[in-house]
Amino acid sequence: MTVTIDAWRITGQSQIDSYVGRWAELAVVLVNVLAVDHAQGRTRPLPATAAERLAALEPALADWRARHPRGAGGGGPLDTDRLAEVATALRPAFTDGPYAGVAELNALLVRHGAVPNLHGEPPVLAFHAVEADVAGAMAADAGTALAMVIGVGQGERLASCQAAGCELVFFDVTRNASRRFCGLACQNRAKAAAYRARRGKSTT
Repeated sequence: MTVTIDAWRITGQSQIDSYVGRWAELAVVLVNVLAVDHAQGRTRPLPATAAERLAALEPALADWRARHPRGAGGGGPLDTDRLAEVATALRPAFTDGPYAGVAELNALLVRHGAVPNLHGEPPVLAFHAVEADVAGAMAADAGTALAMVIGVGQGERLASCQAAGCELVFFDVTRNASRRFCGLACQNRAKAAAYRARRGKSTT
């Protein structure tokens, strides 16, 4: 499973800019890597050690660091245990309905001191305090982005795969928020299952 954060846009949707969208995609990566153990019809073990989590998140971490001033998030090691807790707190926003997870998000924003500010030169917008460590900064960035998506009435775009045996989440960027699956593999599995079900009914 790829964990890169791709270029982002919603066709015809001006309420959410690309900066917010990118950190909403960061939330998707955190949840899918650290909090989902059923993907595309298979059970998979979650990364259990700091080294496994770092390896799984490295593309997302590299993207996050590239978009923040040098030194953002402090210089210490990444607290992957805390980041796993962040992923668990972010997940209800995707899985429990379009406006679910609000209490968890509010608590996360307070816990990680989310505060919009500019720092670096040239100034870069961030949703975390300058003194935040990497885990706290990523939590504030991702959590604030989801809160902003929900706050502009687009919470239905935070969704989870509807294919059987898959709990991967995604940020729906289609024009009418009609996406149902995490990707083509699950879409094809669901179509095949529906076809088999129809054939079974026709033969009885």
